Amino acid sequence: MSRSLRDWVQYGWLTEHKSSREEIENLLGVVDRDLRECQAKGLGADWRFAIAYNAALQPANTALAAEGYRAARDSHHYRVFQSLEYTIKAEPKLIHRLDAFRKKRNLSRYEVGGTVSDGEAKEMAALATELRAEVKRWIRAEHPELL
Repeated sequence: MSRSLRDWVQYGWLTEHKSSREEIENLLGVVDRDLRECQAKGLGADWRFAIAYNAALQPANTALAAEGYRAARDSHHYRVFQSLEYTIKAEPKLIHRLDAFRKKRNLSRYEVGGTVSDGEAKEMAALATELRAEVKRWIRAEHPELL
C-alpha cells in the first residue's frame, strides 16, 4: 500500500499541480451550485443523486488541489475519493461510503436507470454537504492562503 500522495505521483495516479485561491473558490462554487441543484423540484432520484455525487467529488478534488496534485484520468473518481485519507485524514468509513456511492453512480448512469432511492439521493447530498464543510475547515487550517 502506498504511504503518501508523493508515491501516487510515482505510480502515475496523480500529477503535480499548483493551485490558487481562485481555483479553490471556483471548485467550492461548483459544490455550492450542485448542492442547490440536487434539491430542484421535479428531478428523479437518479439525477438528484448524480448531482449530489458531483457535489461530493469536488471537495475531494479541492483538497487534492490544495495539496498540489490532480488525479490522472485513469480511475479518476476512485483516486480522488481515496486521496481523502492523505489530505483531510478522512476515516476509512467515509471513504468506503463514497466508494460505494461511486459504484452506485456508475451503475445508475451507465447501466441501469432507476436504481437510486430517494433516501440514497438525500444521503448523498448530506454527505456532500458534510464533506464540503470538512474540506473547507481543513484548507483553513492547512492552506489558509488558498481561502
